[in-house]
Amino acid sequence: MSLIGEERKREILDILNDAGKVQTNDLVKRFGVSSETIRRYLEELESENRLKRVYGGAVKMTLVYEELSHLKREVLRVEEKQRVGRAAAALVEDYDVIVIDDGSTTLQMIPYLLYKKNLTIITNSVSGLNMILDYQNKEMFSGDVFFIGGKIDPRHYRISGSLAEKFMENFFVNKAFISIDGISPEQGITSFDSSRALLVQTMMQKSEQSIILADSSKFGANRLYKIADLAQLDTVVCEEPLPAEWSEHIDKKLKWIVAE
Repeated sequence: MSLIGEERKREILDILNDAGKVQTNDLVKRFGVSSETIRRYLEELESENRLKRVYGGAVKMTLVYEELSHLKREVLRVEEKQRVGRAAAALVEDYDVIVIDDGSTTLQMIPYLLYKKNLTIITNSVSGLNMILDYQNKEMFSGDVFFIGGKIDPRHYRISGSLAEKFMENFFVNKAFISIDGISPEQGITSFDSSRALLVQTMMQKSEQSIILADSSKFGANRLYKIADLAQLDTVVCEEPLPAEWSEHIDKKLKWIVAE
C-alpha cells in the first residue's frame, strides 16, 4: 500500500470515529478515486478489524454490536429517513388505526400525517408522543393518540417490556409501521434489543399489515434478536431498490417501495 493509500485509510477511520459510518459513493467523491479502490481500502481495514463493511459502505466496529442512543440515531442519514418517512406516511389513509414504533425513521412519518382525517395513532416512542402532542396543541392534528405503557428506556426514549406487550395486545390496528436494525433474506428483520424485538412482534401480530421502514445501511446487517422472517412482512419502504442479489430469495408478495 502506498503512502497516500495509508493516509486515505486513516482519514476513513477518522470519519468513522466522528460519524459512525461511511458511504462508498461519498469516499469516491472525497478522494477522487474509483469505487473499486475504495472497496479495497475497506476490505483491508476490515481484515484488520478496524471497521465492518455493510451494503454501500462501512460502519464503526462498535455499531455492529451496540445500538446507538436515540439522539445519535436521529442525526444519522436524516435525508434518507425523511424520504422513507414521507413515502410511508403516504400509505396511511383517513380513519386508519396505526401503530408507530420508536425508530428514528418512523419518527419522520409524523409531520406527513397532519392532514389525514380521524387517525388513531398508537406509539411507544416518547419523542413521537411529544411531537404529536405539540401538533395537537397547535391544532395541526386532531386524531386520537394512545401511548403504550411499560418500562421506560431513557437512552432510547422508548417504552418496552412485558407490560408494553400486554398493553398492545388490547388493540387491533390497520397498519404497523416498524423500524429495524438489520434486514437480510437469510435472517429476516432483526433488532439489537430483545425487549424491543418482542414488542414489535406483538405490534405485527395485532396488525392487518406490517410495513417496514429501513434505509439501505440496514441491508445485510444481522443483529442479535430476530423479529420476523421477510415472508411475514407486507411492505418494505426504503430509499434504495431491492438489492438484485436478494430477488430470488424474496417472496413475490412482498411489496418494495422506493422512497424518492
